[in-house]
Order: sequence, then structure tokens, then C-alpha cells
Amino acid sequence: MFSEPRSGRLAAWGNALLAGIVSPDDAVIAVVGDDAVHRVEGLPGEAAPVGLTLALGRLRALGVNGLRVALPAPGHPLGLSGPPEFNKRALEAEEAVVCHGAGYGLVPEVYEAGRDGDVHAEVVWHCLPVREAPPADVPSLGEAERELAEALRDATAVLSRLDLAGSGPVAEAAIDAYRARAEQGREVLAPGYPPRAVRVLELAQRVGLLVSLARENGPGGAVSSAEMAVRAEALRPVERTARRALVAAYNSVVEERERGFGEGASWSA
Repeated sequence: MFSEPRSGRLAAWGNALLAGIVSPDDAVIAVVGDDAVHRVEGLPGEAAPVGLTLALGRLRALGVNGLRVALPAPGHPLGLSGPPEFNKRALEAEEAVVCHGAGYGLVPEVYEAGRDGDVHAEVVWHCLPVREAPPADVPSLGEAERELAEALRDATAVLSRLDLAGSGPVAEAAIDAYRARAEQGREVLAPGYPPRAVRVLELAQRVGLLVSLARENGPGGAVSSAEMAVRAEALRPVERTARRALVAAYNSVVEERERGFGEGASWSA
């Protein structure tokens, strides 16, 4: 099932913290979410894993002034800039955070702990060197929004014809649960992000959920191998476009500052 990437929460709230918009405690609470604890391992100058508050402060001291998200998939190094070792770890995790202003990146490793009926997640972020270069294949917010609309138009007819548009009680329950989670806290991004980034992220999350449902609900009305192949082809570009849009939304404040639009102004401007 589609879920918000941990790298997205870390980048969004880390950016708000680095900009002085939120407190360290509020940022860490938002990043950890339903997990038990997050630690950072491999930080320069630290011999053992440290908590997120100390880690974000240390990264700031090392020159980090922004955090970007990478959501790579096989054949699509989305948001990565190298070197190969970091890219490999990020691809295995299917996500990473790349620091702006200093050559470091963070890749999450998730552990399950606890007894039956009380299992919780513990996350270790591995700090590794990264190449300071433009991230791969990240669109602007405007490009992401247009691509998302086009991909949805192209795929809707195919998915509907094959009965794969996410219908049925299981899909409806999942969509209702997603809406309930979204309405509990309307802050889908940390404070300081532009409204367009929030809009793009919300749409990309909905598209990601529908793609996930279509995959998990089996072949639906696709009764032949040819139709199943059509389904896979219809879903692939939609999923890719949704990932690109997610990265564009999370990275928008850093991209805006890098282009010079945010110089001397609030990130929420």
C-alpha cells in the first residue's frame, strides 16, 4: 500500500527547521511520526548513532542548508547525484535524503522491534558521502503538475476498460482511510512550502495510492496476458510520474532558493 516516504518527512521538516520556521522538537516529532525512534549513524565526528535533533544540528554546522528527496527505482535514479555506493544504498531502500550545501546524504534502514501485537519500527539513517551535482530527472513544480495531469488522462481510459481504476470494497476502504488520515492534519508539508507544492504533493499521493490499489487488487478485468501487459504498461508511466511529482514537491524550497527566487525572502513567500 502507498505510504508517505520517510525521506519526505525528514526533508520537509528538516528544511523548515534549517530555515528557523519550526522548533527542533516539533520537527523531530513530525519526522518520527508513528515510528518508535530515528537515529543517524556515520555522521562526521560522531562515533556512535545519534538522535535526530543532534544530527540535524551537526549537519547545519557542516554547511548543510537544505535537504532534497530522492526516490529511485530500477532504471530510474530519480533525485540521485552519485557516487555509485550511495546510489546503490538509496536504490535498495527506494528512497534517500540528499543534503544541499555539503556532500552528505542519508539512507534509511528500517527495523521491526517488539512482541506480537506490539510491533514498532525503528529507523537508522546512514550518513554517506554524496557528489554535489544536480539531482537526476527532477522536474520543476510546474512541469510535475502538467505531467501528472497528462498521465492521469492517458491512463484513466485504459485502467477503466480493464476494471482497474481502484473499484470494489477493498479499494474504497483504502481510499476512505487515506482521506481520514489526510483530514486529521491538513499539513501535508511542513510550514514554509508554497501552496503549489502542497497541491502537487496531494495529487501525487492520490495517484500513488490508486496505482498501489490497482497492483494489489490483482488483474481485475484483465483476463488475458495481453490485457495484463497493457495494465502494466499503463501503470508504469503513471507511477513514474507520481514519483517525479513527489520529489518535485518535497524539493521545491531548495530548488527555489537555488534559482535565486528565495534570496532574502521567507520560504513561504
